[in-house]
Amino acid sequence: MTLSAYEAKDLFQWLTDKEDILVLDVRNDKDFGRFKVEAPYSFDMINISYYDFMEIEEESVAKVPKGRPIRIVCAKEGSAKYVGEILVKHGFEDVRYLTGGIKTWGNLLVAKTVHDGDNYSLYQFIRPGKASCSYGLCSNGEMMLFDPSRNVEFYLDFAKKKNCSIIKTFETHLQADYIAGSRQIAEETGADFFGGIDFEGTQAGNKSVTDNEIHSFSNGGPDVKVLFTPGHTPGSLTFIIDNTYMISGDTVLIQSIGRPDLGGQVDQWAVLLFNTIKKVAKLDESLIVLPGHYMDWSEADTNLIFCMPFGEVKKRNAEVFSITEEKDFIEYIKGNMRDQPPEYALIRLANGNMEQYDIDKQEELDLGKNECAATAYAKAQNKQKES
Repeated sequence: MTLSAYEAKDLFQWLTDKEDILVLDVRNDKDFGRFKVEAPYSFDMINISYYDFMEIEEESVAKVPKGRPIRIVCAKEGSAKYVGEILVKHGFEDVRYLTGGIKTWGNLLVAKTVHDGDNYSLYQFIRPGKASCSYGLCSNGEMMLFDPSRNVEFYLDFAKKKNCSIIKTFETHLQADYIAGSRQIAEETGADFFGGIDFEGTQAGNKSVTDNEIHSFSNGGPDVKVLFTPGHTPGSLTFIIDNTYMISGDTVLIQSIGRPDLGGQVDQWAVLLFNTIKKVAKLDESLIVLPGHYMDWSEADTNLIFCMPFGEVKKRNAEVFSITEEKDFIEYIKGNMRDQPPEYALIRLANGNMEQYDIDKQEELDLGKNECAATAYAKAQNKQKES
């Protein structure tokens, strides 16, 4: 019986394949409650602190069922390895610890093929730890990226595997919930970096765009149309690919819409979003929505891809799309608000290149699920606090 390591991608595969494993998270209650492993299907997970294994070893070991593969998660790796050695000592046979700790789960990207045709290929890069999605569009040896995360090496490696050069990278808005990768990708590849008015006054180094602007590849391929869709932020953008796909950022989500209160100007931004929703509602309902975020895995299709015809999205969000009065929309937004994490202000500074943080600080800021949607969940939480 020996202890061995595993990687975040292995854990995702095991959970996706519904393998009979037990995930043992040995972080403290607070960190476990803030951010934990989530997967497309239900699985068994328990939280027993590393300190408990140190102080009350026998009692802690007794809480871990024998006869099942144990996959240990901790903050940085060392604690998981320590607990794994204890379990092996107590006769557990299939015990592994997560290399690099929970941050590797937080940075994990899973590639899914949305479209693969003669003219172009479109990929969704799911980030399970953040419940977010970025995208890659390839055609004739060139690649465009949309909302890449800070896991820059993944995108560079993916482009290389597809024999593509990254020529452009787009941001749907100035992200607040995670550190974006467009600026670094542009610096490393020479690609053009495009963003909306959110980036005015920053040092991000992006190029500006205009409403209805068309971006193309060098040799054929699909057109990419830029639409101004302000509201989640004043500079939020949506991209229409080949008149077929809608990369909607945080404007239209499969379940809900992007909250307009993150900038501290709720009424003003809510009005922008109200007008945007009315504008977007007129788009072709056959467009396939590709969101920037998701609430949970129930929104994915049978291939575990987050995509849905716009007509179906509108039905799912009928409560929002049926609002006809500006005041009622503002009331809806205010009824579905919740406090934004304090990290968001610092992340915006990082994405505007107004502040530079070391790797450890970036990891700290970037960890945890997004809170970018205006949802009934927030209303329920607020009621719970009041009761």
